[in-house]
Amino acid sequence: MEYEERIGRASKSPSPKQNVRKSLIFEPLSTTALILEDRPANLPAKPAEEAQKHRLEYEEMVAQAKRREFKDAQRRKKQLEERCKLEESIGNAALTWNTEILPNWETMCCSRRVRDMWWQGIPPSVRGRVWSLAIGNELNITHDLYDICLSRAKDRWKSLSMGTQEADNEDSGLSVADREASLESIKLDISRTFPNLCIFQRGGPYHDMLHSILGAYTCYRPDVGYVQGMSFIAAVLILNLDTADAFIAFSNLLNKPCQMAFFRVDHGLMLTYFAAFEVFFEENLPKLFAHFKKNNLTPDIYLIDWIFTLYSKSLPLDLACRVWDVFCRDGEEFLFSTALGILRLFEDILTRMDFIHIAQFLTKLPEDLNSEDLFASIAAIQMQSRNKKWSQVLSALQKDNRDMENRSPSLKR
Repeated sequence: MEYEERIGRASKSPSPKQNVRKSLIFEPLSTTALILEDRPANLPAKPAEEAQKHRLEYEEMVAQAKRREFKDAQRRKKQLEERCKLEESIGNAALTWNTEILPNWETMCCSRRVRDMWWQGIPPSVRGRVWSLAIGNELNITHDLYDICLSRAKDRWKSLSMGTQEADNEDSGLSVADREASLESIKLDISRTFPNLCIFQRGGPYHDMLHSILGAYTCYRPDVGYVQGMSFIAAVLILNLDTADAFIAFSNLLNKPCQMAFFRVDHGLMLTYFAAFEVFFEENLPKLFAHFKKNNLTPDIYLIDWIFTLYSKSLPLDLACRVWDVFCRDGEEFLFSTALGILRLFEDILTRMDFIHIAQFLTKLPEDLNSEDLFASIAAIQMQSRNKKWSQVLSALQKDNRDMENRSPSLKR
């Protein structure tokens, strides 16, 4: 009977065109279909052993999928718990800063407890106020002075755009060409500032604010003008402070000895900073130091970019802000211990690289750099050399340079 039914089906077999059409229609929806579905009518049925094998394979696939789903659910749950824990910690820290520390800043800012909290990172909601207090306002800049500088900058932009070339007696002898070049540099650098955020570029919400601060600064300090890299510092301040307060912090920050040495391109002082850095580099990381020396890789190749932008261009923004937190607490020394922390973190990788690859790596650090890993690496750096602190080493090198210049007047610049 079964034989006759097969003969009957064969006698009613479709035409070649129908076969092609049918084969096009038969498309298994997934690997599950390939395992469990019966074969097309024009193929022999699965043997019982094969069907059983496929059934077991399917069950194993389902079990694996369930295990993966369970692990994913556990991972998501853990991430959520960690996020909630972090948010709770930040909230509690912000409350402490707002209610205990900031109202009693002068008496509490140097306490061990506050310094420890500072190291852990300042909550974003109070970061701007802490930075302002820590940077200070030695220049006594007021909001009114910012408005005056901004007004002068706008007048200058207007006169230059109209092609007028009236002299400005307060521009320290800068030519119209110099002023135009400075303004053009600002315009170009703003578009390159945190391009992934799309908030400082033309049309973005912070474009005009950044342009105003940089323009006002060129009027406030025409002897310094605009230097590439300033836009990143101003942008970080804008993200944490109102415009006028950001300008005050920006101007005072750039007035610090290290920043002024770099932004005014004081070659002699910059070389002194590099020499001091190498003293601690050799003591903390002798193997990597020797490797850099062997490859003629000098600190200026990577340090200039890091110092110019206070790491805001080189590190992920949230990590850069945490570096700024401790920089505002400890001053310039932390900029150089951060550099050593980065080198220590990647020491094993860097010792296997040549000059070109080291320079490329340090110019563009990994984007997934972990905050805790970096700060653990920074904490392992010893900023003492033969019982001398950073400031003492730097002062000694500066004194040696002055003595050398006094003995050899021809070396003076």
